[in-house]
Amino acid sequence: QAQLAESGGGLVQPGGSLSLSCDTSRITFSITAMAWHRVIPDKPRERVARLTSSGSSDYADSVKGRFTISRDDAKNSVLLQMNNLKLEDTAVYYCAVTSPWGFESWGDGTKVTVSS
Repeated sequence: QAQLAESGGGLVQPGGSLSLSCDTSRITFSITAMAWHRVIPDKPRERVARLTSSGSSDYADSVKGRFTISRDDAKNSVLLQMNNLKLEDTAVYYCAVTSPWGFESWGDGTKVTVSS
């Protein structure tokens, strides 16, 4: 059973928005970084956003200015706000967190479909 649980995926029209959430409450180690990745069929996995424990973030060029990663410590969650969604954003989105020694834990993913 995955230690992370993503939610918030679904069907949205181009130009629309979705907010993904990743429940990290089952993680038992210290988290140094959290990230959202996506997998599009027949394409390599892409890291779309990353947030470190120090607060620095980075984004894939394909989503800069449209996606925002954040954390809600009160809810033990990592969030991905996705605005101005495009057809090419259709993918399964995965949350991942990294420990200080490099161990990664992943969720099972949530599907996002952008279609008119």
